[in-house]
Amino acid sequence: MIKDYIKQAWELMKQNLLFSSLYIIGTAMAICFTTVMAVAYYVKLAPLYPEYNRSQTYYSDNVRVQTPDHKNTVNSAFNYTSLRDWLYPLKNVEAVSGVLQDADEHWIRPSDSNDFSISAIYTDPGFFKIYEFEFIEGTPFSQADFDSGVRTVVISDRLAQKAFRQTTGVVGKMLNYDMIDYRVCGVVKAGSKLGSMSYSDIYLPYKTYPNYQNIFYYDVVGAFEARFLTKDAAQAKALQEELDAVIANVNQQHKGEWTVTMRPLRNHTSKVFDDVYYGNQYKVTPWILFKKFFPIILVLLLIPAFNLSGMISSRMEDRLAEMGVRKSFGASRSVLLSQVMWENLILTLAGGLVGLVVAWSMLLLGKSWVFTLFENYPDALYDNSVTITGEMLFSPTVFISALLVCVIINLLSALIPAWNSLRKPIVSSLNEKK
Repeated sequence: MIKDYIKQAWELMKQNLLFSSLYIIGTAMAICFTTVMAVAYYVKLAPLYPEYNRSQTYYSDNVRVQTPDHKNTVNSAFNYTSLRDWLYPLKNVEAVSGVLQDADEHWIRPSDSNDFSISAIYTDPGFFKIYEFEFIEGTPFSQADFDSGVRTVVISDRLAQKAFRQTTGVVGKMLNYDMIDYRVCGVVKAGSKLGSMSYSDIYLPYKTYPNYQNIFYYDVVGAFEARFLTKDAAQAKALQEELDAVIANVNQQHKGEWTVTMRPLRNHTSKVFDDVYYGNQYKVTPWILFKKFFPIILVLLLIPAFNLSGMISSRMEDRLAEMGVRKSFGASRSVLLSQVMWENLILTLAGGLVGLVVAWSMLLLGKSWVFTLFENYPDALYDNSVTITGEMLFSPTVFISALLVCVIINLLSALIPAWNSLRKPIVSSLNEKK
């Protein structure tokens, strides 16, 4: 029976090429633009390599120190002293990492080619517990090497290929970084720039950074962002309470000198939307996200879908006489409704497939700008070197959700008029065109 419905649907598509083409294009546009937008944000928020622990990762990068007279106020991140004394000893956490993302240009000098610039992250061994890098060879720098300030580094396979013309057999080799030789201790599979919290060409112990112990203000603030890995939301809550207690103790010790306050921990979602969209001004809530993105989804998905439903309804009105003829020859109501359903389902699926292919093409060809959609500061984020992986492109949940909405709207727009027509007497349906 289903084969017969598919054959009938195919014949109707060939007989009504204009309608079928407009239907498929309209569905494809709705699916395409919704999928592109959804994937752009899926990549920022979903657990992707090496940031598989995004839902369990928390960030703190805002510390304020103020004197009692309020004449001197400093807002910054942590310095080495506060990182060492306040954060590393915390109990309610799986891993703690201090990260220094240096914005300066850094250079690699290979022995057999010209110098080239790279991105760098200065961090500690805890970084590799928070982010699950795949090591092609070697290991992260050890705690002992970190504590002693040994010049050892972890590099990406992309950098290994460029600097050594190979991605294996690199561990133990010396790499000239900013005119200083470092020993390579590990090579990791490179991530994408879209994983902005972990992306880098090279990862160095921050104790090799010049003047990493430099105290900016009041032995408290500096340039280190703190990152925390927790088991679950309960531990994250306990961690926040422990941090509050640490800050209260510090303020008690320095009572009358200055007061320190620390912004509450942010999870990955809050950090992404705060930094990229709101400039650290707001706490991201579901309501804020709903207000920002629902109108966009409404325009991209629902309006094209409702326009299509109008086309389908008009077409069904034209087919009422046909329904009446088939009823008069004994076709049951369920058989006629099944035919209508399969015809529209096939057209919707065809449009969905076309939309998905177009969406993938847009994401691949426009990767330097698609992933900055609706961002306040897009120029500094991505460029043509952005890599796109299969797990980024295809999110079954995103595509199926968008397709399901189109299917439901399109089927209802066809089944409702068909149901109403089939409830009429046969004579009324036959005379519909008169």
